[in-house]
Amino acid sequence: MKLLAIDSSGLVASVAFLEDSILLAEYTVNYKKTHSQTLLPMLDAAATMIDMHLKTLDAIAVAGGPGSFTGLRIGSATAKGLGLALNKPLISVPTVEALAYNLYDTEGLVCPMLDARRFQVYTGIYRFKHHKLITVMSQTSEAVVNLAKKLNALGESITFLGDGAVVYWEMLQKLLKVPFTEAPLHLNKQRAGALGVLALRYYEAGEIQTAREYHPTYLSLSQAERERIKRELFEMGAIRV
Repeated sequence: MKLLAIDSSGLVASVAFLEDSILLAEYTVNYKKTHSQTLLPMLDAAATMIDMHLKTLDAIAVAGGPGSFTGLRIGSATAKGLGLALNKPLISVPTVEALAYNLYDTEGLVCPMLDARRFQVYTGIYRFKHHKLITVMSQTSEAVVNLAKKLNALGESITFLGDGAVVYWEMLQKLLKVPFTEAPLHLNKQRAGALGVLALRYYEAGEIQTAREYHPTYLSLSQAERERIKRELFEMGAIRV
């Protein structure tokens, strides 16, 4: 089983090649250049380094959203283009699930947060049980204040990761009443290696689609909802205007 994994759903661009149970190569960049500049050169460099011929791939995994609109479009176009050209199936892996998989077998709750601007995040709540990722709350677009309420209600320790955790860390400190921490630097952003390993499970379950069928998932709150959330945060003293 040979798999290419692509994740450009956020600030980070990442590609990986896997063969059976081996992660052959992973190339991740978190820099100022756009994904349109970096993704294909990264893919080519990684494939060249390990003598991987794309025609031999069995499938292509891609971060299916949510995330940055531009990043998702670039990753989607790359995966669809390769899938169509090579006649290979695609595996769409929810972005937030793939990010949570970075913290495999972590104790307590795992809460990825991707900044969706205006005090909202793309998020989900997960835990690991018997070496499997269990969904406590499916990925969604959520106001930080509402997410904090749900986490407080669960009453368990939490490990956060993702760019949204950095952006809203001070808010979390004010809103949360349960123990929490942040994942270390080498695990707190998107990694195609983790996405690829999770994609193998999707593949084994038959959750694949053709390149023509694939479309990324976008999630966002309405303008009215964002304004209501902003007022609530101001009243709580969690933000200043």
